[in-house]
Amino acid sequence: MKTARRLAAIVLALCAGAVGAADGPVYVPIAGGVFRTALPNGADTVTVDAYQLRRLPVTRAEFAAFLAQHPEWRRENVARVFAAKGYLADFESRETPAAAPVTGVSWYGARAYCESEGARLPSWYEWEFAAAADARRRDARDDPAWREQILAWYATPTHGGPGAVGAHEANAWGVQDMHGLIWEWVDDFNGLFVTVDSRSQGEEKTLETCGAAALSLGDRENYAVLMRIALLASLDARDTVGSMGFRCAK
Repeated sequence: MKTARRLAAIVLALCAGAVGAADGPVYVPIAGGVFRTALPNGADTVTVDAYQLRRLPVTRAEFAAFLAQHPEWRRENVARVFAAKGYLADFESRETPAAAPVTGVSWYGARAYCESEGARLPSWYEWEFAAAADARRRDARDDPAWREQILAWYATPTHGGPGAVGAHEANAWGVQDMHGLIWEWVDDFNGLFVTVDSRSQGEEKTLETCGAAALSLGDRENYAVLMRIALLASLDARDTVGSMGFRCAK
C-alpha cells in the first residue's frame, strides 16, 4: 500500500511538469525511401518503408503514467529476466525534470511501453534514416560540419542526467532530439553485428573495438553512427544504461 501511494505521488509530480502529456504523444510521418546505411549488408543501399516516429523520446512523466497502469513493470516488481539490477535506478530522483527522457529502461520495458501506446520500437534502419537529417536536409551525413557537431554533443559531459526533451531544433522530418540528448533502443539492436575480422568465415562477432569494426562499416567516416552501433551491439535485452532511453514508431 505504501509503495502504491509513493508511486501515485511520483506520477502526480511528474505529470504536473510534463510537456505535451495532456495532448498525448505526437507521431511524425516519415516518407521512407532508398537509403545508404552504415551497416554492412551486402549492398550499398536499403529501402525503408514509410512509417511514423515519435517526435520526442518518451519522458519520465509518460513512463510514470505507464507504471501506474502496468505495475508489473515497476522497479520493485519487474521480473529479473526482463530487467537488470540498474533498471529505473534513478527514476525517483527529484533532481531530474519530469519532461526529461526516461532512462535506465531495459529493451523489454521499452518494448512493453510502446505496445501500450499501440506502437513498437523502431528498427535500426528506421532510426538511422530519420537521424540522418539536420534542420534543412533529410540526409546531411556528407556534411563534415554536421558530423562534427554531433560528435561535439557526445563529447560534452553531462551532469545530473539529461535535460528536458524538445530542447534541440526539429530536423527536416519534424523529429527532435535524435542526437545530443540520450542513446536510444531500437527493436533489432541484437542484430547489429559487425565482423571485426574480414577473414572470419560466417562467424558473427559483436563490435570489439570501434577502430577494428569500422573497417566493415558502410560509412566509415560517420563515427557518431558507429558509436551508436557499438553501444547497441554490446547490450543484452535486460541491460539498463543510465543514458539509454527510447522512442516509439508505428
